[in-house]
Amino acid sequence: MLEIAKEFKLEANYIDGQWVQADSGETFTVENPATGESIGVVPNASGDETKRAIEAAHNAFKTFKKTSVKERVGMLRKLRKLIIENQESLAQLLAAEQGKPIAEARGEVRFSASYVMWFAEEARRVYGDTIPSPWADRRMIVTKEPVGVVGAITPWNFPSSMLARKIAPAIAAGCTIVCKPAEATPYSGIAWGKLCEMAGIPNGVVNILTGDPIEIGKELTGNPLVRKITFTGSTRVGKILMSQSVPTVKKISMEMGGNAPFIVFDDADIDAAVEGAMASKYRNSGQTCVCTNRLFVQSGIHDKFVEKFAKASEAMKVGQSNEEGVVQGPLINDAAVSKTEEFVEDAVAKGGQIITGGKRHALGHGFFEPTVIANATLDMKFSKEETFAPIAPVYKFETEEEVIDMANDTEFGLACYFYTRDLGRTFRVMEGLEYGLVGVNEGVITAVEAPFGGFKESGVGKEGGHQGIQDYLEEKYVCIGGLGI
Repeated sequence: MLEIAKEFKLEANYIDGQWVQADSGETFTVENPATGESIGVVPNASGDETKRAIEAAHNAFKTFKKTSVKERVGMLRKLRKLIIENQESLAQLLAAEQGKPIAEARGEVRFSASYVMWFAEEARRVYGDTIPSPWADRRMIVTKEPVGVVGAITPWNFPSSMLARKIAPAIAAGCTIVCKPAEATPYSGIAWGKLCEMAGIPNGVVNILTGDPIEIGKELTGNPLVRKITFTGSTRVGKILMSQSVPTVKKISMEMGGNAPFIVFDDADIDAAVEGAMASKYRNSGQTCVCTNRLFVQSGIHDKFVEKFAKASEAMKVGQSNEEGVVQGPLINDAAVSKTEEFVEDAVAKGGQIITGGKRHALGHGFFEPTVIANATLDMKFSKEETFAPIAPVYKFETEEEVIDMANDTEFGLACYFYTRDLGRTFRVMEGLEYGLVGVNEGVITAVEAPFGGFKESGVGKEGGHQGIQDYLEEKYVCIGGLGI
């Protein structure tokens, strides 16, 4: 059994440094996707509570923006220390509501701490500019200032680290923030409120709301006091938030959907490619925006790759988070399982061959078998739609030019991967793929030091890297005259 620490399993919202319930008194139930059992209930807040949180953040910003870099770095360092000290409690909580194996949950919590430390360090590197002046008696400088109140909306697949990528740069830049975690995994979001309280971060700087996504989203995007919206989630929802932000011309950063190709050329190290495909495809049961959705394998090694990949997929242990050796947990809910079945049925109807898996797991609830489908074709649903499931369709290709066209044939452009030992091909394919993240001979490439963000309809802006703090800043040009020089 997972042991959920009471100090972080809080059933209240964190607004202006206070733990509060929804005005209506309404709550909603959070379930463990592995068992369907209730974990507890959290407030079902709406637009009114969101407005108060925004006003609290606005009032806090007046003071917080004046804090020194040294003060903010100290807060973030303390926050990071608290995450590390409580990583087991936070991981147990995350695994209970999200379903991922406890080892993955621990990794996510550590990754969250890494983001906090990274942005603590980046806060010291927010440099301005001095511009050579065309006037002898004037000086020209560019300063960087915090953008203001930030509205953040995060998904259920990485309920801790996605908040880390938004809360940490906001604090580092001197912004205040109102966060709305996903309804399926609110406890990990609320835990950030507790951590910030423990770290001594001033009241109103970080606010956490759970509840109605439509009402909360409308208030965050429509309220003129919010100057930036940051969102991680589906492209469909991201487009809605972008359109709602237009009337008040907010700064936006959007990390949206993906349909990642994984390309294996004839000259690749097959065993390394299989290992990379396993890591990229089945992480979090395939429920990541950067996980492999489509595997393209060149004809010369296609059959051998499929055989080895299917064998590795069959060997995966599926089970509940706390079971020893489990590497794949459940999907987030029954609707996700039903959608997965639709993808499989569509593929089979169009000539796809199930090599392994293909159905609900014997464990029931949200579990689905790791599935490899050969003879995949471009008219199958998963060729165009993000699957968010442990389904691995394999397409056969002949030429480099053909596979680049196939890989780019999507509105998404977040992550892609390819395996080759040809240096010239590495550069040709890297430059030909229309994606923001490219893994060459590696299946897992995300790092706090690197920018994370996509091309086309996969998003706007970057998270992580030195670029990650820039979206929380405004540049101000100042011309100083009358110097009498």
